Amino acid sequence: METPLPEKLNPCLDDFLNSILFEAGLADATLSAYAADLRRYLGFMEAGGASQPDDILPEDLLDYLCVLQESGLSARSITRNMSSIRRLHAWLLAQGHATRDPSHGFESPRLRRHLPSYLTREEVDKLLAAPDPREENGIRDAAILELFYSCGLRISELAKLPLHHVNAEESSVRVRGKGNKERMIPLGRRAMEQIGAWLKVRSTLEIRSNSLFLSAKGKTLSRTAVWLVVKKMAARAGIQKNVTPHTLRHSFATHLLDHGADLRSVQEMLGHADISTTQIYTHVSVERRSKSHADFHPRA
Repeated sequence: METPLPEKLNPCLDDFLNSILFEAGLADATLSAYAADLRRYLGFMEAGGASQPDDILPEDLLDYLCVLQESGLSARSITRNMSSIRRLHAWLLAQGHATRDPSHGFESPRLRRHLPSYLTREEVDKLLAAPDPREENGIRDAAILELFYSCGLRISELAKLPLHHVNAEESSVRVRGKGNKERMIPLGRRAMEQIGAWLKVRSTLEIRSNSLFLSAKGKTLSRTAVWLVVKKMAARAGIQKNVTPHTLRHSFATHLLDHGADLRSVQEMLGHADISTTQIYTHVSVERRSKSHADFHPRA
């Protein structure tokens, strides 16, 4: 797995490594491994659009762990990576360089424990109905939620999605994902309606970006701004779960498989390099069906 070396986040990394060199008394080999792990981690985050520690979201870390798993890294190596990542974020928080720790609550290498977070169909309906079209950003936020759920996009993919990548004639969207790989994802009728409504509002703005989704000032939305849209609407919908853009991505995959979608097709739409990552959703789907059988079948 090759990622560019971090540039914007590098000063934080250098300070952290100097800190643990003097304070923790780590062996040279351990410090060298930490440095390599963290340069790769922060390089991955910068490639996804992070320029400061608070730009790194929990779903970005989840993406990174999945990439490590797809690359064939051993469980021991992933555990070491998580140890260095946790230590870095704890230090950033303690030093006042960050206001939150995206690694909080993650355990490795048992990644499956983090992946099955999804919404029921009823919860999805409540979430998608939460934006108020009468509010300033209501129509835009409705389109954002619909696109997340309809296409299973990563937050970085949606935030930087160019307008010209939406093909209204073919009802599809072209997405540039990890490794600069492109994939085509079909858009449902409802998603096209929401995007169409947003484009009418978008055309009235002083446009300063070619991104599909813009702020009121006509600029590309940051990933944090998109994340806050999801959190705000989930709270308004009264959903008790911790809902993030990745939750909608998980829901997209789980609901498709629940309704008989082909695993390879879901893999392509999610942009997974390895089908073993997509198979985690099969595991979730089977567990869900087993629970339904146990709950409702008269002979269970």
